[in-house]
Amino acid sequence: MSYVVITGASAGIGECFARALAAEKQNLILVARREERLNTLAAELKQQHGIETIVLKADLAEGAGAAALARQINDGGWALTGLINNAGFGDRGAFADLPLERQLAMIQVNITSLVSLTWQLLPSMRKQPGSFVINVASTAAFQAGPNMAIYYATKAFVLSFSEALHEELKGAGVAVSTLCPGATDSEFAQEAHMTDTKLFKAGTMAAEAVVKKSLAQRKKAIVIPGLRNLLMVWSGKLSPRTVTRRLAGWLQA
Repeated sequence: MSYVVITGASAGIGECFARALAAEKQNLILVARREERLNTLAAELKQQHGIETIVLKADLAEGAGAAALARQINDGGWALTGLINNAGFGDRGAFADLPLERQLAMIQVNITSLVSLTWQLLPSMRKQPGSFVINVASTAAFQAGPNMAIYYATKAFVLSFSEALHEELKGAGVAVSTLCPGATDSEFAQEAHMTDTKLFKAGTMAAEAVVKKSLAQRKKAIVIPGLRNLLMVWSGKLSPRTVTRRLAGWLQA
């Protein structure tokens, strides 16, 4: 019996990953801070699809959070065929105005915990044929982001790191993919204080559609769901960085 680990599984894209994989009869290890939500989701998926679900409460903003989670999983002896590093958050505001503690917590969740979990769970995944890692980044990874400087920088790290792993692990039988969604219908915008920005007012993509694209292309190095998002990324590649960063700042003003 093998499992896929999903962090940030209590809502949004993470919950949609859980539902989609459960429909594929994949057993799941669901991770988030909100244990009550996880328990409700786990019970529902087990009843609907007959899968095995394990709920692990973890706060990946804490310095020891990822290590404690990895230890629980490894000590449990569960075979792993996948890891979806979905946990993450952003916040809108000028770097000098946002609390330092919140911005450091963002780095901890979006980068440090992601790296730590990946490194510590890879040995288990390398033992299973057809295993995969999906690291959730963002279209924000492709340019600097005034008014969300730390968030954009963390996602740029995730993209670069995951691309490198994609090449390194090809021969080990582990597919590494970076999911780069744009504005998505989830709790992210509310938590990041972005609901009134031009970016989200222009429309969002359904989280279910984002996940469907990601899973269908889980062996691809970079997955950008949605034609609008794809066009934005490619147009950004053709534009000077002075233009792309000012546009990003304008969209979040």
